[in-house]
Amino acid sequence: MQAPSPLLIAENLACRRGERLLFRRLSFRLEGGAACHMTGANGAGKTTLIRALAGLKTPYAGSVTREGALALLDERIGLDPDLPLGQALAFWFALDGVADAAAIMERLRLDPLAEVPVRYLSTGQKKRATLARVLGQAAPVWLLDEPLSGLDTASQDTFSALVREHCAGGGIALIASHQPLDVPGMTSFAIEDFAPAPQEDEA
Repeated sequence: MQAPSPLLIAENLACRRGERLLFRRLSFRLEGGAACHMTGANGAGKTTLIRALAGLKTPYAGSVTREGALALLDERIGLDPDLPLGQALAFWFALDGVADAAAIMERLRLDPLAEVPVRYLSTGQKKRATLARVLGQAAPVWLLDEPLSGLDTASQDTFSALVREHCAGGGIALIASHQPLDVPGMTSFAIEDFAPAPQEDEA
């Protein structure tokens, strides 16, 4: 039986951080093959929205509908810092049933780092390692929070290519990033466009 097409819908979402209303009346619909770039200043609510879409935070108002398994990339690397990178990733690859882990490692230029303990990796190297985990999950819905931070130009180009391939295969990618992306047909929105008026930002 064929799996249903992935879907990600936000309807009139509003989220708070503490007593502060970050955004409200935010709606979008992403179907298979869609990529969307979310921009916004630090603290504007990008991470909060990603967490709400992932089901890790309850919205203050509105609803989220998602069809399809989810892969989340955020600031948490999720790898044992004391293990060599190859072993740390192998744990997750085995859990996800990855058939060709070597191809993922090569694509993200992680082979030379396989024996380096995770704690010694640079910011960009850790980011590539988390991207490897996303690829290993083979999930149709990607929620990516600042995936380009710390990446060099070559790695940024690789990331854009991975998003293009994911969406060409029918996947969905929502990317929160300050940096531009080379993904034709990608939609975008600025989260500040959904910021509340002063009178709305009250406890």
